[in-house]
Amino acid sequence: MTERSHVKPLYLSEDQVAELLSPAAAVEAIEACFGRMARGTVENRPRYRLPLEHGALAVMAASDLELGYAGAKVYSGMREGARFVVLLFRTDRPELVAVIDADKLGQLRTGAASAVAAKYLARSGATSLGVIGCGWQAQSQVACIRAAVPGIERVVAYCRTEESLRVFCKENDAEPGESARDAAECDVVVTVTGSPDPVLRGEWLQPGALVCAVGANDGRRRELDNVVLERATFVCCDSLDDARLESGDLIEPVSRGVLDWLEVHELQEVVAGAIPGRQSDDDIVVFKSNGLAAWDVAVAAAVFVSAARRERG
Repeated sequence: MTERSHVKPLYLSEDQVAELLSPAAAVEAIEACFGRMARGTVENRPRYRLPLEHGALAVMAASDLELGYAGAKVYSGMREGARFVVLLFRTDRPELVAVIDADKLGQLRTGAASAVAAKYLARSGATSLGVIGCGWQAQSQVACIRAAVPGIERVVAYCRTEESLRVFCKENDAEPGESARDAAECDVVVTVTGSPDPVLRGEWLQPGALVCAVGANDGRRRELDNVVLERATFVCCDSLDDARLESGDLIEPVSRGVLDWLEVHELQEVVAGAIPGRQSDDDIVVFKSNGLAAWDVAVAAAVFVSAARRERG
């Protein structure tokens, strides 16, 4: 009979996660995760959702054998909000090492993925970042991309609610745009909204722009219009398996013949050096982010190691 592990898992709260995981540390963890994905040591399962009375229960899981941890993120989403948790296990023995509140963790890993894309795919000398959307997720997009691309000098933000835009700009040292087009004319453009319809038009993009589409992870929602994909010379995503299920920004253009799945790559290929991604400073490049359980495991492991070292939890 296999010996049972009775080690008590750490419990880490949202406040402790914020203390233990900086934007720069999150970027480091996610960049390393992409490297392990490229080496084939990560097994990732796409998100699935189960109906609740007034919402859905989402489950996503991954095993990272090289890192030595596996886990699942489970969250309940309803109209009034959501609650997230990550369960982190060792891969070499039956041990649950941590139970981690995962709203802040998820925010940072999502921002860090865009930051890795910006590090590898932004044009050389990029100095401006445009953000369409001013919610919770937008904050970490700015912080993480600044950490990964130190040359960013100017951030332009836009959202439809004037008060939200004013507060966001004050808290994130950004300038308000008069329209989404102002944000779209930057070197790096992030869309991070809850809109079901496109908020970014391809005609607004300047030569050399990198677009990180973050907000829509539902096949029925889109943030990008078809012109964005028509103008793009390189399109990549976090996972093709996930993208075929969740990326309305890619699914619909493929169905209309604007794009072919054979033209869509995975960011891990660029991070590993298997493909170049950007060919010139004038290329328009798209990174479609849905969010992977592998990222949750990577940052959860980083938080756990830091917590154990600092005796938190």
